[in-house]
Amino acid sequence: MGFQTLSIEKQAAEVWRVLGAVKTEFGKFGDALSKVKKQIDTASKSIESTETRTRAMERRLRAVEKLPEEEATEVLSLPEEEEL
Repeated sequence: MGFQTLSIEKQAAEVWRVLGAVKTEFGKFGDALSKVKKQIDTASKSIESTETRTRAMERRLRAVEKLPEEEATEVLSLPEEEEL
């Protein structure tokens, strides 16, 4: 029985060691996740700002008549769109 107890104690110590390592990495994972969340929030705010500017431009352009697609492409010197 003594050898089995010693073996179980060694395995338990190894399990605790692995759990300690996982806990360390989990903290790093949480930090990385927070960083990603901040970046997503920043991107979201940029998109919202762009949407606000788009609505402002659309309001000003309501009275302007649209040109046909080909003429608009030519006036703006845009490359021809490729069809999929």
